[in-house]
Amino acid sequence: MKILHTADLHLGQIIYQNYERGDEHRHFFAQLKEWCKNEKPDALLVSGDVFDIQQPSAATKKAFTEYFADLHGYCPDMHIVITAGNHDSASRLQADSAVWEYANTNLVGVSPAVDADADCLDNYIVRLQTGYIVAMPYMIGERKGQLQSILDRIAAENTEAKPVVMMGHTAVDGLDTAGHTFDIGTLKVQDTASFGTGYDYLALGHIHKPQTIGHIQDAITDEVTYQSPVIRYSGSVLHVSCDEAYPHTVSLVEIDRHGGNVKIKQLRIDELRHFYVLPVNGKAFVSADEALNAVSQFVCKNKSGYIRMRIDSKVDLPPNFSQMIYDILSTTNDEVRYNPNILWEGKEDDSLKVSEKPKFDVVDLQEMKDPLDFIRKTIDQYPSIDINELELAFAEVRDEIQRINEEEQMSKASKKKTKAIVTEEEINQTVEEI
Repeated sequence: MKILHTADLHLGQIIYQNYERGDEHRHFFAQLKEWCKNEKPDALLVSGDVFDIQQPSAATKKAFTEYFADLHGYCPDMHIVITAGNHDSASRLQADSAVWEYANTNLVGVSPAVDADADCLDNYIVRLQTGYIVAMPYMIGERKGQLQSILDRIAAENTEAKPVVMMGHTAVDGLDTAGHTFDIGTLKVQDTASFGTGYDYLALGHIHKPQTIGHIQDAITDEVTYQSPVIRYSGSVLHVSCDEAYPHTVSLVEIDRHGGNVKIKQLRIDELRHFYVLPVNGKAFVSADEALNAVSQFVCKNKSGYIRMRIDSKVDLPPNFSQMIYDILSTTNDEVRYNPNILWEGKEDDSLKVSEKPKFDVVDLQEMKDPLDFIRKTIDQYPSIDINELELAFAEVRDEIQRINEEEQMSKASKKKTKAIVTEEEINQTVEEI
């Protein structure tokens, strides 16, 4: 069985609140198209975070359709399996699944219910002539019993020892989190044993650095072979920030049989725009003029890319420093792009040691619907905040929003009633005339 494994497309991403990345994604999909043509895999797997936000724009959804419809038209025999990640809306992704089946594509957004029966779990199995794919999207919490039930069902019918691939979107123990920085959150790490036993390759998404769990030393090795089972992150298709200072790849995976050898070849992605931290020698700028001159030189030499500045913390920058950089870059037609989050060399935060900062699982942060929940959990770090005063202010805002909504509903109801009355009068008048 041969598969191409990728993840974390983040279609529609606007980086640094300013720059769209549509041309970068087009550049990636052009490469992916050639790999699909040349390698002729049995399946292309996309393990979550298809979109960057849960409600992508119409243009982003159109791009998604065009990319994968084009891949199917180019390689009609290749099966495509796409699962939702934590950035995706599970229901929105799966809404079009019936249509995509005509393009030999499975869209799996909604995870199985906790009490799902065996027949429901069977819907997450994609059966190919060369093997099995368990298409699991992002799930909150572990579902070891359900996953093992699916693997057991496959084991019962897999009399020809075909390879078994499972998909997932989560953080697992033993991973390298390089490139993932969280000021207020942490990753909730899942035990690899929770995925059960019986798969040959676990195709994961969520972590942006390509890596094989248990073989971190091989993270950038072009080609390796391991004994089944293997757990791997393909990594994101684009550098999502300057912190991701490592190659990004698509994983070409060949499995000879169930329980056999798993060969992984990393297909390196050519980034349309690379990320740079200036100065490139690893030191820090000691004046604003030095930094601005370096930006001008970069524009002349490199023509494109993302730049971030490393500046000595003793430097007193002018208030319009960022605007001065944007002015320099204005002639590049957005080919050179600026990350305004400066790396301050030698700066220490004496007000709050890192070890004392409150930490939350990213999943927990995503599930917080009320801003006050976060404030209450971090109130000890902000002694000047009066939580009672904040609660009253939030209550007033909620009451005002409710009042506005009620007025709008009453206004709509009144208009409907008036329209109905007018219509009835017109009918009576017409009857009298007749």
